[in-house]
Amino acid sequence: MKSNHDLTFRRRSTSVFAMAGITLALFSASAIAQSSDSKSGDTRPADAKPAMSYETFVLANSSQQNDLNDMQTDLRNMLPRAKIYGMPSQHAISIWGTAEDLALARKMIAELDRAKKVYHVTYTIKELDGGKAAGSQSVSLVAVSGERAQLKEGTKVPIVTGSLDSESSKSSTQVQYIDVGTNIDMTLDSFQDGVRLKTKIEESAVADEKSVVGAQDPIIRQTWLEAIVSVTPGKPLALGAVDLPGTNKRFEIEVVAELVK
Repeated sequence: MKSNHDLTFRRRSTSVFAMAGITLALFSASAIAQSSDSKSGDTRPADAKPAMSYETFVLANSSQQNDLNDMQTDLRNMLPRAKIYGMPSQHAISIWGTAEDLALARKMIAELDRAKKVYHVTYTIKELDGGKAAGSQSVSLVAVSGERAQLKEGTKVPIVTGSLDSESSKSSTQVQYIDVGTNIDMTLDSFQDGVRLKTKIEESAVADEKSVVGAQDPIIRQTWLEAIVSVTPGKPLALGAVDLPGTNKRFEIEVVAELVK
């Protein structure tokens, strides 16, 4: 009886071990197959880098060096992985980056490189003598937003200067010229509802009285005004007024800026 019992036990043990072996083999085969499928599905190496490409953007409206510098700074801050180079002589920006970098750069440049507004600016200088109008002068110039504009109108007045030749003890005369008239130096920046205007106006003229130094030396009277103001397009604005010392004369300066395009 004992012999039969041992034989039955050995047969059952062999069957259990066989089943365990089959299960382990199936599990190993399944794991190997999954690993193989995973490797075949992702053929890229773990350290693959995105594709890079190059594109040059020609700026249609940003012609000043400051415009190019500002745009490069904006692009470099938004695209830290890309390489960005500016070419001032060509008014262009070259970018080396991914497809996503170039797409964002294209969108940013289209938004930033806009046509600048152009204004017709008129300065009116009124002269008052004893409270009564003695004359008026208007000067107009066209200014582009973000750029500087200058105007000079007047005459050159000669001033005689003397020099002494130490060898011959003979005096000789020389003539120098100074500009007299109106000089305007302005910078205009437009914003949503108006215009920011930085202006320096200089008005000079030859006085009627003579110099005590020499009869040939003229006396030049000069008046200048410098101001930074916000102007509403189409509406005149008084920049200021100047009283000439020792006289009853007064100069009042007014400006108006009108949008051209």
